Amino acid sequence: MAHLRSRRRLALAVPVVLSLTASLGFLPAAASAAPATAPAEQAADAPTLAYVVNTEVDRRTIASVKRAIAAAGGTVVVTYDKIGVIVVHSANPGFGGEIREARGVVSAGATRTAPLTRAGTTDEGAADYVTAAEAARTEAASAQTPGSEPLEADQWDLRAIGADEAAKINPGSDKVTVAVIDTGVDDTHPDLAPNFSASQSANCVGGKADTSEGAWRPYTDDDYHGTHVAGEIAAARNGIGVAGVAPGVKVSGIKVSDPDNGLFYPENVVCAFVFAADHGVEITNNSYYVDPWLYNCMDDPDQKAIVDAVNRAQLYAQRKGTLHLASAGNSNHDLDSDAIVDDSSPDDSTPVTRTIDPHECFDVPTQLPGIVTVSATGVHDLKSYYSTYGKGVVDVAAPGGDRKYQIPDTPSQNGRILSTMPNGEYAWLQGTSMASPHAAGVAALLKSKHPWASPAVLQTLLKAQANNPGCPESYDQDGDGTQDATCEGGDRVNGFYGFGIVDALRAVK
Repeated sequence: MAHLRSRRRLALAVPVVLSLTASLGFLPAAASAAPATAPAEQAADAPTLAYVVNTEVDRRTIASVKRAIAAAGGTVVVTYDKIGVIVVHSANPGFGGEIREARGVVSAGATRTAPLTRAGTTDEGAADYVTAAEAARTEAASAQTPGSEPLEADQWDLRAIGADEAAKINPGSDKVTVAVIDTGVDDTHPDLAPNFSASQSANCVGGKADTSEGAWRPYTDDDYHGTHVAGEIAAARNGIGVAGVAPGVKVSGIKVSDPDNGLFYPENVVCAFVFAADHGVEITNNSYYVDPWLYNCMDDPDQKAIVDAVNRAQLYAQRKGTLHLASAGNSNHDLDSDAIVDDSSPDDSTPVTRTIDPHECFDVPTQLPGIVTVSATGVHDLKSYYSTYGKGVVDVAAPGGDRKYQIPDTPSQNGRILSTMPNGEYAWLQGTSMASPHAAGVAALLKSKHPWASPAVLQTLLKAQANNPGCPESYDQDGDGTQDATCEGGDRVNGFYGFGIVDALRAVK
C-alpha cells in the first residue's frame, strides 16, 4: 500500500478549463468526424478497459462525442458535463485511437493498463499498533498535562507545530469540512464520530458517487490509511485517544481506492473532486498519487488524458472554493532535477523501468496548478529521510514522521505519527501521507478564522504563517560521507520545506 510523489508546477490558468490545451501543451483536437464504420471486430474474450474522454464543454459537442463513443464500441459510465469529462468502458482494443479522432475530443486515453476487474497511498512502512501496555504508559504521562487527550503525550507532532496550544485559542469551526480522498474513513471511531460529516461523504470507485449509508467506510481493516489521515486532521478533543490538528472542524470521507488492488484510478479521483466541490467541501486532503503511473508523460496520449481529466476536476473544485493539499511522495526524489528513474509504473500490470524528465512528466494530483504540495519532517524539523522534495514544487512542510533519524523524547519514543485506525484502534504510521493532513488541518484553522478566503488566498496565508528552518548545512543522514539529498534555495523558500513548516499556533493568532 505505497504510492509516491517538475522544475515548476504546471502553469495552468485556474479560471478556464479550456485553457488546459494551451497550458499543458496539448495538441489541438482532431477536426475529423467520428468513423462512420463500425468499430473493429472485438474478440469474445477481449478485456474491458476504462477510459477518460475529455471534450469541449458545450452540450452539442458532448452529445456528438457520446455518439462517437458508441460507434467506437464504448459504453458511457458517467458524464461530467460541467468539465467535459466522460468515463467510458470499452473492450475494443482500438478504442483510444478511434475516439481521439472524433470531432470535439481534446484528449482521451485508458486509465489503466490491466483489464477491469469486478468492481496508492503515500505512507512509508507498515502500521505499528498501540498495545495495551503502551497505552497505559502514555496515558499516565498525558495525565501530567491538564487538558491533554489520553494518548497525547506521544503526539510530538502536535507540539511541533503548536497545535496543542492552538486548540485552546481556536480549535476550528464546524462550518469548515476537510474531505479525505482516500481508502475510506471509519466514521464509527469514537475520536472521529463527533466531527464526521456523512452528507459530504461518498464512495467514488468506478467514477460515479455512491452516497448510500456507510459507502465511504473502508473495505477491510487493512484499508486503514484514510482513517489514520482523518484522525490527524480532526480527531476530537473528547477525552478519548488522540487529538487532531483542528479538533473542531468537520471531516468527511470520499473513498477512491479500488476494492481488488487498492489503486487510485483517475476516474475515481475525478468523481471525488467534483463531489467535494458540489457538496460544499472547503478543503481536500490527497495523500496518494493517481494510478497507474507515478509520473504521467505528456507525449503519451493515455497519460496526457489522465492529467487533463483530473486537472479539469480539481480546477472545477477550486473555482467553487475548495483548496486541495497533496503529499509530495516518499521516493526522496528531487522533482526539480533533470531526470528521475521510475521503475514502478505502471503499477497495475508489469512495471517498465524508464527515465523521465520531471519537467515533462507529472505526478498527479500533486503537481497540478493551485494544489498545495507538502513534504515531510520529523521531530527535529528536518526533512524526513524518505520525503520527496524540489525547489519550486514543494509549497510547505509538515510533520510526517521519521523512525530512523529523528526520535522524540516521548513515552513510546516513536518517531512516527500516532492516529486513529478502524475499529476504535490507534497506530503509528509515517510518510508524506501523514504530512499533508497536518497541513490540511492548519489550512482548516485558517479557513475557520478567515471564512471568506478563496483557495488562492488561503494558500497564501498558509505559506505566510509557516516557519522555514532553511537548508541544513549537511544532509548526510546515515553518516556515510555522502549527501542523501541536496537542498536548494534560501531561508525564505527552498526545496526541502517550500515556504516553511506549517504553524497551527501562528495560524489561529
